[in-house]
Amino acid sequence: MNVFRDYSTFYDLLYKDKDYAAEVNYIHQLIGQYVPHAKSVLNLGCGTGNHDFLMAERGYETVGIDFSGNMIDLANVKLKGSSNQEMLAFKTGDARSVRIDKKFDVVISLFHVMSYQVTNEDINHVFETARFHLREKGIFIFDCWYGPGVLKDLPTVRHKMLENEVLRIHRIASPVMHIDENYVDVNYTILVHNKKDLSFYEIEETHKMRYLFIPELKAFCSDNGFECERLNNNIFSNHWNALFVCRK
Repeated sequence: MNVFRDYSTFYDLLYKDKDYAAEVNYIHQLIGQYVPHAKSVLNLGCGTGNHDFLMAERGYETVGIDFSGNMIDLANVKLKGSSNQEMLAFKTGDARSVRIDKKFDVVISLFHVMSYQVTNEDINHVFETARFHLREKGIFIFDCWYGPGVLKDLPTVRHKMLENEVLRIHRIASPVMHIDENYVDVNYTILVHNKKDLSFYEIEETHKMRYLFIPELKAFCSDNGFECERLNNNIFSNHWNALFVCRK
């Protein structure tokens, strides 16, 4: 099963408690620090566009790219009701290979899109995509699973329940560690209850997530013509998230 093929249907509900506004505020501050006159942003792995709509509100012309056509369809539905339609575009594409005829001041890739790149080849290809689309001295901002944090606070079975006026969803995430290969199979079981027609059904998907370490990420940056400007892993080695700012 393709990652996010069915999962995308419930994406916004599952992450309705995610603080997109705070994340965009932080990205906006970083852009102001490193590329103060930036006007354009390419988002690799945009999902249903939640970061992108907020970036447009900040004044950035934003193009969102996602591998999942379902995600892009949902983003475009939301775009029809947006007051910033002229600032936004959404396109289906693979972060490893997509090419569009436009250069950007900033490329971002958030919500651990880089950790979906399980092989070194995949990661290098994403860097190549970012470099291709960046103007000189532009920046590439991305986050990923932070290796020391994952190994100190090992993945466990997690359960999440969310609902709206139509659906009640129970999601169970069951991890399988591949320590010698630095990735985790996150096996999702999603139980869906439609409260209107009283139907029940189940979806299963596996998301392979690679955890990465600072020396290898710096090497990926260097090998692809970037200089690492900033690393934020929140100081603590048991924190799962690391964020990089790299300059072309």
